[in-house]
Parts: sequence; structure tokens; C-alpha cells
Amino acid sequence: MMETETVHRRALAPESRRNKLNELSGRDWIKFTKSWFVHRPEPRGDRKIRHPASFPESLVKDFVSFFTKKGELVVDPFVGTGSTLLAALETGRSAIGFEIVKKYADISRERVKDAISQEGTSEAPTENGSSWAKIVRADSGNLSKIWRKKRFPPADYCITSPPYWNQLRKSHMRQKGRLEKGLDTAYSNDPDEIGNIEEYHDFLRALKHAFDEVYKIMRPKGYLTVITNNVFSDGKMYPLAFDTVSTLSREPYGWTPKDEKVWCQDDKTLLPLGVFNAWVGNRHHQYCLIFRKEG
Repeated sequence: MMETETVHRRALAPESRRNKLNELSGRDWIKFTKSWFVHRPEPRGDRKIRHPASFPESLVKDFVSFFTKKGELVVDPFVGTGSTLLAALETGRSAIGFEIVKKYADISRERVKDAISQEGTSEAPTENGSSWAKIVRADSGNLSKIWRKKRFPPADYCITSPPYWNQLRKSHMRQKGRLEKGLDTAYSNDPDEIGNIEEYHDFLRALKHAFDEVYKIMRPKGYLTVITNNVFSDGKMYPLAFDTVSTLSREPYGWTPKDEKVWCQDDKTLLPLGVFNAWVGNRHHQYCLIFRKEG
């Protein structure tokens, strides 16, 4: 019998050891570790679509289910309209989200309130340990200070999709439809919003600071998933996904890179980018970068 087959059979056998990370079966564990996946989310609702770059809670649920157990705490420092919070509540986890833009923080609160009323979960920690969710309207650059002030417990997992640098302001063709419908084509005009930073390396420094803050409130051996991509700006590709790996792994507060999963998006519209003139790719994938706090 080949070694890989032996390992596979052992993983699918009845569990004799305690699962230290999640509540999945061996079969589901192996399935999730595939390095690429196709995910076709349901159409976004009216409130969620107001955010120009939201990600689907159905995708977040898969990651939350792998990297946590029920009752554990998830944090999202760029929570937007609350996808992470809803995914956590739906899977029996608790969550805290930080959002600097009031409009999106308010939408997130509305969506969480609806979820709470439907599922019977709680807005705050309870003695019986039921799931809860909180939205903090604040700059994630101040996350650890606010966390300590509010006496939140250490986080078990972080999943988030930070701004892709300046892409919302540069992607005129993809934003055309939203503009015609009167929907947002940028996060905000707030100068403290990192998606408004003009210079690429300044953006990377701000990104590093935000995840330093997450590192400070994460329990040892806690995982981080960052959903991001490389970006095209002013005629060249900026390796944002790859630079995110190297930037976040730097000391102090260095996250240990563990792996990547590639989200293949085969349901996006192909745009006539650079036709008859020059190569401009239709980027239909995202990188889900996986890190761990080893200390």
C-alpha cells in the first residue's frame, strides 16, 4: 500500500485522538486542504451590495468552520457590511468586527440584529456561552488598545479582506455599473481609511500596522486568513498578495506564513481589457493567505 493511501485511510478512520483545531471529520478536513476551490456565492442582498468590495459569508463559513470550534471568537479588522460576523453566528462562533466607515458599520449592525432575531443568538456574551457579535466603529490601527479597554477575551481566529490598495479608485470599467446605479465605488473619503492611501509602500506599512494590532490580541497558535490579490495600476502589476506575505511575516509581531488557497471565480464577466492593444488580464481569482501566530 502506498504511503499516501495509508495516510488517507487513517484520516478517514474513526477518530481516536482529540481534534485540536475544529469539529470536522477527517474526510472534510482533507477536502478543505485542497489548494484551490471554486465558490459561487448567492447574489448579494440590497444592504450588502452597497459595499463596493464585500466577500460572501458562505465562503467565510468554510474557513471559520476549519480554523475554529463552536464557541470560539473570530475577529475581522475590516468587517465592512458584516459577512464575517454573520458567518460566525451561523456556525455557532462569536465575532468582533472593526469598521472605520459609519455607513458600513451601521449596515453590519442591522444585518447582525436580523441574524440575532432569527437565530436567537445574543449581542453580548452570556453565561450559557451562546454566540454573540459586536461591531466596533473604529480604525483597526487602534484595535489592541480598544480591545483591552473593552476587556474582550483573546481572539481564536481572524479572517478578513482588507482593501486591495487603490483598486476601487482605479477600476473604472468594473465600477461603471455600480456608478450608474448610484452605488458606492469607493469605501469613503476618510483620510484614515487605508484604501485611500496613494503610495503603495505607505499602504503596505499601514497594512502591517493593522495586523500587528490583530497579533497582539490573538491567542498563541491562532490562525489568520487574509483574502487579497495582486493588483494592476498605472500600467504595471503590483504583487500585493505576495508582498502581504512578506510584510506580515516581519518582526516585530511576525505572523508565520503557512499556505495559500486560491479562490477561482469562474462566474465573473470577462471584460475587454486592452483588446487589440496590449495584455491586460481578466483576474478571476483571489488568494486566501493563511498565517499563524506561533508565539
